Amino acid sequence: MKKYISSNPEILGGKPVIVGTRIPVDQILFLLKEGFTVEAIHEQYPHVSTATISGTVNEAAQFINNNVPKVS
Repeated sequence: MKKYISSNPEILGGKPVIVGTRIPVDQILFLLKEGFTVEAIHEQYPHVSTATISGTVNEAAQFINNNVPKVS
């Protein structure tokens, strides 16, 4: 069961978002790639706790780990 990420066709066309927001998960991952810390992302989205941001990243990583085929 997903705790931090949801997808609904009526919210951003079904794009995965942080639960209870319209913040796309890919935006959070992009900010991390650009060097933002969880705390800096929280400053951009102060209504989302650092624990929720971290949980979202962990949940996304777990999804990728469990669903992307391994190359032998």
